Amino acid sequence: MIAMTTGRFRFERFVLDPQDRQLRCDDVPVELNTRYLDALALLVREQGKLVSKDRFLDEVWRGVPVTDEALTQCIRTLRRQLGDDAGKPRFIETVVKHGYRFIAPVEIIPPALSVEPAAAARPVPTPAKPYDWRQLLALSGAGTAGAVFAGIIGGMLYGFSASSQPMVAGMGAVSVLLVIICLTVIVAFLGGLGVSFGIAAGSLASRGPTLWTIAGGSAGGLIVGAIVKLVGLDALSLLFGQSPGNITGAPEGAILGAGVGFGAWMAGRPGTKPSLRRFAVIGLLSGGAAGIFVFLTGGRMMAGSLFLLSQHVPASRLRLDPIWNALGETTFGPVSRLVTSGLEGALFSGCVVAAIMLAKKLRAS
Repeated sequence: MIAMTTGRFRFERFVLDPQDRQLRCDDVPVELNTRYLDALALLVREQGKLVSKDRFLDEVWRGVPVTDEALTQCIRTLRRQLGDDAGKPRFIETVVKHGYRFIAPVEIIPPALSVEPAAAARPVPTPAKPYDWRQLLALSGAGTAGAVFAGIIGGMLYGFSASSQPMVAGMGAVSVLLVIICLTVIVAFLGGLGVSFGIAAGSLASRGPTLWTIAGGSAGGLIVGAIVKLVGLDALSLLFGQSPGNITGAPEGAILGAGVGFGAWMAGRPGTKPSLRRFAVIGLLSGGAAGIFVFLTGGRMMAGSLFLLSQHVPASRLRLDPIWNALGETTFGPVSRLVTSGLEGALFSGCVVAAIMLAKKLRAS
């Protein structure tokens, strides 16, 4: 049987071998990273034709959000390695506001022929690309950091509200503020870790932002929510002899995780302008909608759990009355539940999505 290897491209003193992942000049290897080699291969294959910025994003960065500066840096590096001049290009021509064109004559070197046994001619599966564990850890860590930041902001809001109430002897306003901040940060850290890991795993497993990011975020939120509720109820029962019961748990975690995953999917779609503000707004909207859905399904977010805690634990001094009063209610009524659920979901999701997408952007550039 006759088998053929993939062809190569020759232009001036250079030979590009996409299959072997090499660019050579006078048979000396030229150093290029993977993305830049893919960008050069795309230009050379389309010799004489305009290659738009969107094609670079789709075929080279494969939907990972990057800035225009990342593409500009890529072309600048290619020109430097080819000895090209942007003012008088021999290889890569800039088409302002549209893209780039490879203008040098390209010779296709015919594939080599080899005689192989019939059994060897059968297609050999291409080895799967190794899973990028470093990126998984980087995205998970970034999302968790975003969640912690959200926990600090939310903790300060609830902490200032609680510390504005009359204190009993021996209890200071600063202590109340710090206790509530620590509590919200711990919950946000655990939730952010589970949701971010699920989103990162789903995104990397599918090699890009797909619906798997939603499933991953939901699964991560569900698992962490179930664990936190189980441990929290057991701890309260052990310490105080009773627990409030229906605090935030697996259903709320799954819904909020899906909302964060949806935000990450929307922010990472090809063609989406990579902007920290845009990432945050998309996350805010998707998380806010998820928080409202939690309220509509009878679930409870952080404020609801704190309210239950204050009602069921004897001699509890935890009060968030200024929040209910500001919303025109004397207790944690439906308006307060709706507003706090939406705001908590928006804050958590906005910070997590922005942090994850910013980490992707920095790693891709």
